[in-house]
Amino acid sequence: MELEERASLRRISGLSTELEDITEVEYRRLRLERVVLVGVWTEGDAEHADASLTELARLAETAGSEVLDGIIQRRDRPDPGTYIGSGKVRELRDLVASNGADTVICDGELSPGQLRQLEEKLKVKVVDRTALILDIFAQHARSKEGKAQVELAQLQYFLPRLRGWGETMSRQAGGRAGANGGVGTRGPGETKLETDRRSVHKRISKLRKELAAMKTVRGTKRSRRESNEVPGVAIAGYTNAGKSSLLNALTGAGVLVEDALFATLDPTTRKAVTPDGRPHTLTDTVGFVRHLPHQLVEAFRSTLEEVASADLLVHVVDGSESSPHEQVAAVREVLSEISEEHASEMPPELLVVNKIDSVDATRMAELRRLLPEAVFVSAHSGKGIEGLREIIADRLPRPELFVNALIPYTRGDLVARLHSDGEVVVEEHTPEGTRIQAKVRPDLASLLEPFAADGAA
Repeated sequence: MELEERASLRRISGLSTELEDITEVEYRRLRLERVVLVGVWTEGDAEHADASLTELARLAETAGSEVLDGIIQRRDRPDPGTYIGSGKVRELRDLVASNGADTVICDGELSPGQLRQLEEKLKVKVVDRTALILDIFAQHARSKEGKAQVELAQLQYFLPRLRGWGETMSRQAGGRAGANGGVGTRGPGETKLETDRRSVHKRISKLRKELAAMKTVRGTKRSRRESNEVPGVAIAGYTNAGKSSLLNALTGAGVLVEDALFATLDPTTRKAVTPDGRPHTLTDTVGFVRHLPHQLVEAFRSTLEEVASADLLVHVVDGSESSPHEQVAAVREVLSEISEEHASEMPPELLVVNKIDSVDATRMAELRRLLPEAVFVSAHSGKGIEGLREIIADRLPRPELFVNALIPYTRGDLVARLHSDGEVVVEEHTPEGTRIQAKVRPDLASLLEPFAADGAA
């Protein structure tokens, strides 16, 4: 249903954005923005620079754009004035004019000054990588918390980039000049820009309060799971690596799956059971990307806390990508930031390479050499999923206390609890009741104390 909703606002090339006549079509359709990509190659080899620009093209297409062309400038560092230098700007201006583009997307975060100068020289809209990712997040956010997180990140990004034109920058008349405006316009005055900034600051403050309240609710749910000592597994990884597909394969959660970057943003937690019958939770988290905007990391911090509080981290990698090790490094970099923020260690990591059904034998051998500690699965075909379940069960914490109890037949609820939450070693039915030897957690051991049999630990 969610896929149908996204497809209902379909973008196709060549149609006007004006609402002239939509009575004869099934859906309202928006014209694709025609964009040219620009990157600055400061480090690494040419292959790395090309991969970065290719990823930018995929981001642009996900946001609803038609990529026409792209250029890369080799520099020691981005130009402080125009990002790519005055000579490359002239070349880019000719490229934009020849292609009929209406937007330029830069593969980096532009300063307010760079953004203003590029728009003045190119005469088209200029967007940087951060604004592009924020736009995708704004399109895909569904929950109240997700929408609030995205809006907060957008406001934090646009605050230093607020601009005004013409009369919107003029001050209210003050002093003797106030006679022109009459009563209520005298005084030092205030620019429209300052009014906008104050309004944005108020909205940011309100959003932070709302997210703090949502964080409390999320923390309450997490503490309830922790009090019941239900082990938690967090699924993290690069965007479009197949995290939601893996969650569906392991739990049948029915989460939206789409071959697009950042298709799902809202975290989803589902209950699962190990092959030996132990319950645990699986949480699908937001995807990562190279140079993930710090505004998003800040806004989604409460969501990313699910990773830090898990007992096991399942790190999903896209096996069909040309440089999976770079994606692994990008994800681990963001996770280390979260770990430092919470002053806690990250949970043990289980590396899972997904989409092995789309690679050949030669590529598989290369992946096994690059990532020897990984588990290889295909969430689409189901290959390797059962083996992954066994490995997750082995990595999850197990009950530590051994009990020997004689439980009367009137307390069948305790026997059921032992089977669901503990590991039953011996079970015997006697005239007095059910004699059970099992490994359990401390909370269940305290409930079984009144029924302890001889030799109980």
